[in-house]
Amino acid sequence: MLQVCLNGARSRAECPHLPVTPDELAAAARDAVAAGAEDVHLHPKDHDGQDTLETTAVAAAVSAVRAAVPGIPVGVTTGAWATADPHARAAQVRAWTVLPDHASVNWHEDGATEVAAALLDRGIGIEAGIYSGTPAARRFLSRPGSRRVLRVLAEITEATPQDALHAAAGLLDELEPAAAPILLHGEDATAWPILRLAASRRLHARIGLEDVLHLPDGTPAPDNAALIRAAREIIQHTPPGTP
Repeated sequence: MLQVCLNGARSRAECPHLPVTPDELAAAARDAVAAGAEDVHLHPKDHDGQDTLETTAVAAAVSAVRAAVPGIPVGVTTGAWATADPHARAAQVRAWTVLPDHASVNWHEDGATEVAAALLDRGIGIEAGIYSGTPAARRFLSRPGSRRVLRVLAEITEATPQDALHAAAGLLDELEPAAAPILLHGEDATAWPILRLAASRRLHARIGLEDVLHLPDGTPAPDNAALIRAAREIIQHTPPGTP
């Protein structure tokens, strides 16, 4: 499965063509799915372009994207940077009026289990975000509810390709007991090397302006669809087991 991550916590200062509004997210999702994306991950934004879990913003973003790409799963973030207090974050999830198909929960953040419980209570699938270089994997695997997730996001945070590939191998070994599909991804300079690793291991992958602003050849990516097309090309031409 190839997921498109449309915008992330980035701002227009980093990427002038970043999709922010519901209409922009819908158009970006439509183009990305036409290019080969099979799942959508997005960050709802407030009027200032900041990530938010507020009910109206989530409903507007999810509704617009779902209408643009019917039948494609749509997910959102529950990152602590959007709402720092974990109790408030869980309360926001419980107040959502339009439910995404799934939401990511970062297991190194305080309140992860409480937010995950709120999602499960609403019938929303969980993407368990496991960051390299944190105790997230150990925390996640020690919880009885770890088997009730849609998938695990193995999120590689190391800054250089060599360090990232080494960290990814270690994290995948650590996550071997997880009884869920794994989506492996990097960011910025490591996004493409890690996507190749995911392709070689036949893992789920993702790409989009949240993760990287450049195509594999280093040129600026004009949009999410161009990133998805490049990722599809890599996946199709990477034999299993390629180092």
